[in-house]
Amino acid sequence: MREKEKMISSQWYNPIDAELAADRLAIKQILQQFNSMSPALIQERHDLLRPHLGGTQGDFYIEQPFLCDYGYNIHLGEGVYINYHWTVLDCAPVRVGAHTLIGPNVSLYTAIHPLSPQQRNTGIETAKPITIGDNVWIGGSVTILPGITIGDNAVIGAGSVVTHNIPAWAVAVGNPCRVLKTIPHDEAKRETH
Repeated sequence: MREKEKMISSQWYNPIDAELAADRLAIKQILQQFNSMSPALIQERHDLLRPHLGGTQGDFYIEQPFLCDYGYNIHLGEGVYINYHWTVLDCAPVRVGAHTLIGPNVSLYTAIHPLSPQQRNTGIETAKPITIGDNVWIGGSVTILPGITIGDNAVIGAGSVVTHNIPAWAVAVGNPCRVLKTIPHDEAKRETH
């Protein structure tokens, strides 16, 4: 099994593998171009990125700068908006649902290093996917750790560190991020009118 296959399937893998190193270099070159393009070239910037992402459903918007490890593990739903300084360590799949809003300086980390220093020194690592549902609002400077799922319609407060799954319709904040309340469905309808 190739190291890339091990990586995507959440097995221990060697990130120094030549194929993975070449993949990281390729996306860094694309991102350098994307991040240096004129802000006025919105469609051209997104046309540049689209073939290097794992999948996109319709229109999306990513502000500059944007950084990731591979690109091909990132999947974006329709109408996703991502603000400045989005950092994604996408060693495992990262899925962002439709109409999700991501604030500035948000980081998504799928990579996991061994706890044992002896194992860490071998260079191996693993990764767990991150899934963000539809209609989620993630505030600025949020960090989302490996293996996390955030349910549809949830709100994550600014500065939170998400260490556990967050259910749908939850408002969650803090370090570690904790659910404060559930958004009543009738309240959600009232706020949009």
